[in-house]
Order: sequence, then structure tokens, then C-alpha cells
Amino acid sequence: MKILFDFGVGIDSHWIWLGLTILFAVIEGLTLGLTTIWFALAALIMVFISFLPVPLVFQAMIFLVISAVLLFFTRPLAIKKFKTGNVKTNVDSLAGKTALVTKQITEFERGEIKVNGQIWSARSEDGSILTEGTKCEIIRIEGVQAIVKVFIENQG
Repeated sequence: MKILFDFGVGIDSHWIWLGLTILFAVIEGLTLGLTTIWFALAALIMVFISFLPVPLVFQAMIFLVISAVLLFFTRPLAIKKFKTGNVKTNVDSLAGKTALVTKQITEFERGEIKVNGQIWSARSEDGSILTEGTKCEIIRIEGVQAIVKVFIENQG
């Protein structure tokens, strides 16, 4: 189906869908967000549908339906498969681990802890005093300092 523009030039709709396929694929290549790839696939499907005698308005509706189906039903599966998103770094994985206080931690003075064979500068989350030899739990890492609290064993 040819689309006529005001200046008298006609373009077959399959060229428009092919152009959109390329555009969405380029955008996906630049962003790597697994979002526009679904629109590129839908536009590629529309290239073939455009050879049928279907008005452009209905083609656009079909494109939107195919895009929505691909986006909502296959994107979550693809994200799991490719495991995109936040990946814990070694430092992030320390949160929740048990450590040993090697230098006393007070409300006004940083101390040190040992975890996984490494010494970290540490301070108490709530300002409590943790004496040398006390077990503590790492709450989070702020810069190069571990924020800890007294370790309470599960009484389970």
C-alpha cells in the first residue's frame, strides 16, 4: 500500500516499517535496555503484514498490539535470561555478613573489623560500643567504612 505525501511522492508502507525496524534496532544497540528491541521485532513483522491489503491505520494498531505483547510477556523472560540490571559487587556482598571487631568501636571513634580475612575501618550504626573480640553484623558499606551492629545469633 502506497502512502501519498502532500508533495506527490508515494512510499510503500513496507519501507516505512523497514525503516522503523532499523531505527528501533539502532536505538536498542545504543541503549542496551531490552526495550526498543521489541518494537524492532514488531516493526519487522509489520514489514510482511504490510504486503497484505491492510490500511495503514490498522497496520499501526496491529504494530502496537504486537509491541505490547512482546514487551510485557517476553521482556521479563529475556531479562532473567541475560541477567541484566544490578549485580552485587564484592563490597555489596559484605552486607549481612558476620565480622569480628579487631579494634574497639565507640560512638565517637572508628574501630576496625575483620571479615573474609580483610581488615575494614568500621563504625557502629547506632553509636553503641563494640569491644575487641565482639561479633558484629555488617549493615552496609559507606565508602571505605563498614557500618556494623552487634551480632545477635538466631535463637531458632
